[in-house]
Amino acid sequence: MEIELIDVTKTTCCDPSTGCCEPTLPIAIIGAGPIGLATAAHLQQRQLPYFILEAGQVANHVNSWKHVTLFSPWKYDVNIAAKSLLEATGWEMPNEEQIPTGEQLIAEYLQPLAELFQEKIHEGHRVVAITRLESDRMKSTNRVNQPFQLFVETTTGEKVFKAGAVIDATGTWGNPNPATSNGLFLRSEKELQSVIEYHIPNIKTQAENYANKRVAVVGGGHSAINSLLQLLELKEQYPETAITWILRKARVEDAFGGGDQDELAARGELGQRIARAVAVNQVEVYTPFKIQALQNSTEGMMLKGKGMKVGPFDRLVVNTGSRPNFEMHRELRFEADSITEAVPALAPLIDPNLHSCGSVEAHGEKELRQPEPNFYIVGSKSYGRAPTFLMATGYEQVRSVVASLAGDKKAAENVQLSLPETGVCHSGAGGCC
Repeated sequence: MEIELIDVTKTTCCDPSTGCCEPTLPIAIIGAGPIGLATAAHLQQRQLPYFILEAGQVANHVNSWKHVTLFSPWKYDVNIAAKSLLEATGWEMPNEEQIPTGEQLIAEYLQPLAELFQEKIHEGHRVVAITRLESDRMKSTNRVNQPFQLFVETTTGEKVFKAGAVIDATGTWGNPNPATSNGLFLRSEKELQSVIEYHIPNIKTQAENYANKRVAVVGGGHSAINSLLQLLELKEQYPETAITWILRKARVEDAFGGGDQDELAARGELGQRIARAVAVNQVEVYTPFKIQALQNSTEGMMLKGKGMKVGPFDRLVVNTGSRPNFEMHRELRFEADSITEAVPALAPLIDPNLHSCGSVEAHGEKELRQPEPNFYIVGSKSYGRAPTFLMATGYEQVRSVVASLAGDKKAAENVQLSLPETGVCHSGAGGCC
């Protein structure tokens, strides 16, 4: 089957009186989640041509955790450019202080926003590779003048889109880390995939998988705590449900967060609720416990660590974070930090080995710039494996990137970011940041 070449070039007249026109290549946005749609909103405001390529459907990743309540209220969840475009259609901003679920975020914000860009969004279009026209990663001659080519898989065949710039907003949610502490998906774990969940499970709709079962949750972040709290609610109805929490942290208290010192009350409350459950032994805790391998037995799943095993378990929930997938970038010149896999300039600000802050210094196009001109990685993918990304951070990133692409250097450099404090901020060495 031949590859279909898609022409999305726009024609712009530099002098309408003389009819002098030249083709303008659009900007490609990869991913139609909150950050990708916010990028489109800023491009729309600046009247720059663009299109969006989405592997699944709009807000595909958010839909996988639609049952989860965010810990940030609406005032942090809505992009300023998107808000302006939506309000022009009669849309009303939800109560800024209320906290939406993922489902509400889609229904009340992301779906109405996507409808504004309906003709620009290509759902079911998975980008598998990006390159410069007739130029692989090695070729330097005239490279910067060559357009980008995006090779896309669809249900009807392969397509190639041409673009003048590329903004990767695909995130990391669809590429989870394994249970093992060495970061490897070993065969033993792959063979147990049928009884492992790598996202925050919707316990209410999947109760039969967890009710009166022996369940272990692996991870020390907010996703793991969300999973544990859902299981505790299930345990009220099915008291034989046994819940175990597996962490790598030195102390379980390190996972509780800032409590009432957290400026996001819902985020602080998560830690307080799980702390109360641990205190009354509703959850059995193993920490520090570093999983070396998973083993299947007639009694159930065993987790093997150094010098001991934990289990058996019927189900495993692995909430150990996510990692970026750079496969599509192989023929582009891009950089990622050797530790975090974040955009290099961000790594010192978000490396969890150095500090545990949930906030980060204001940053924009300058920090996100790649060796490949006009190619950017934004949103949670720009953070690599670091777990502290907030949507508001991504919104400011894309505002700055779009301003730069529009030639507005002053706006691109004027980055401002105000994030709520977590109530906990310490370095890995014991200092404070």
